[in-house]
Amino acid sequence: MNDTPTLTKPSFQLLRNAFGLLVLTTSAGERCEGVVPVRAFPIQSPEDGIALVHTDGHEVAWVERLATLSEPAQALIREELATREFMPEILCIVSVSSFSTPCTWQVQTDRGDTRFVLRGDEDIRRVGATILLVTDSHGIQFLIRDRLSLTKDSQKILDRFL
Repeated sequence: MNDTPTLTKPSFQLLRNAFGLLVLTTSAGERCEGVVPVRAFPIQSPEDGIALVHTDGHEVAWVERLATLSEPAQALIREELATREFMPEILCIVSVSSFSTPCTWQVQTDRGDTRFVLRGDEDIRRVGATILLVTDSHGIQFLIRDRLSLTKDSQKILDRFL
């Protein structure tokens, strides 16, 4: 039996204290300082299933859908997640140094242009029907949300590695 409250309505208060930590106050008046949001499904459903975890590692609340919370709570959770998560989304594959690995990829992402080294074909993982995760030689993961929405040239390059 799970006794963690599921927070689907604004039945709690979430604010940031003077030290920048998130503070959750339940409708029963329980106060948890230093909660951290953790996505259950960060790639396929980033807005659904978010646990609010206390610094001791215990889940103190579960948010089924972020959109059901009040706007101040949504904004605080999104801000906190943005500071902890780093997964650039590849928008275009500009070029690759070689079609054999390791090779250097030049890409455009939602966070700017970059280049990285792909060690092997196994560093490109399918997550869904059109979703891919590309891991560079430093362990940074790049997301391709929909490989079919890439440019034709990008798709040709990608197809050589899949």
